[in-house]
Amino acid sequence: MINEVSPPAEKPEKLSYTKKVWIAVGIIALVVTVIMLFKTLFSLILLILAGVLIANYFHGCANLLKRYLHLPAKLSIILSVFLNLLLLTGFFWFVGARIQQQVSALSDTLPKTIEQAKDQMKQNPLGNKVLNYLNSSGDNQKTMAVAKSFFSSGFGILSDFYIVVLIGLFFTASPFLYKKGIVHLLPPKAKDKGADLISQISEVLKRWIKGQLIGFVFIALLSGTGLLILDMPLVLTLALIAGLMNFIPNFGPIIALIPAVLIALLQGPNTAVLVICIYTGIQIIQSAVMQPLVQKKMINLPPALIIISQVAMGILGGFWGVLLATPIVAILMTVVNDLYVKPQGYHKYAVE
Repeated sequence: MINEVSPPAEKPEKLSYTKKVWIAVGIIALVVTVIMLFKTLFSLILLILAGVLIANYFHGCANLLKRYLHLPAKLSIILSVFLNLLLLTGFFWFVGARIQQQVSALSDTLPKTIEQAKDQMKQNPLGNKVLNYLNSSGDNQKTMAVAKSFFSSGFGILSDFYIVVLIGLFFTASPFLYKKGIVHLLPPKAKDKGADLISQISEVLKRWIKGQLIGFVFIALLSGTGLLILDMPLVLTLALIAGLMNFIPNFGPIIALIPAVLIALLQGPNTAVLVICIYTGIQIIQSAVMQPLVQKKMINLPPALIIISQVAMGILGGFWGVLLATPIVAILMTVVNDLYVKPQGYHKYAVE
């Protein structure tokens, strides 16, 4: 029997120095192009995420209707959108005029209050030194510039909200269409894993929305009650601001405190001190009691990671970046935990 001798394996062709340089240049150019494209479209990506959150909220309400009223899925979604729009319309119908009056009064009052606060600081030696330092160093202008860029929006506030609502309604109407589209883009071996990961992200976002809504109601009610006891003006508007700022952890309570303190200064410095105490007490109660209970059932995120993400997202995306920093962190932690942490073997810092 004759043994066939296999031909020697061909050696891979060595790349010349010129080809290696062109490959490296091509890779660098591709990376730079992707980064520039991502930076350009980052504002749009944030609006899409906001639309996803709206769709998750509507589907969460639809799941409640389906569970307790035993309604079909499509009818539950239609009722969810209709009832929420009805509640929102009813709220603005009964309270909108009063809120509009209070917002107008707030916008008229704040400049006068700021000037009054400056006059009071000038009478105090320490306050006078602080004002002189701010005016001479130019930090005031720098702070205003940073704040303006920090809470700016990509397309304009009204355009942004219109895009978010429109995207949210489309995602609400046919979420599986877009989910299938994303799964089809994945490699065959990753399709099942990708579909499961999208479902996990959707569940995490629903839990985050639930936690934020609970915090909104809790802070708005306590703030409104405390301001009513002090007989403060513009109670409804200030309470709504305090509740809405709960959607921006860490920085939100400080932002909500500023107009309340400025309005309280018109009543006197003692009232301003009491307002600071009330807002601080509410935040302590929320941090010590409400937040652990909500996080235990909803979602738990590292506080330092949230602060870092808020600063980074604020620089990149302005107002929407600050607002959506926490859900972005929740999404990234879900992806990293599912694709990287879970496949690892046991170690002493294993995540359960």
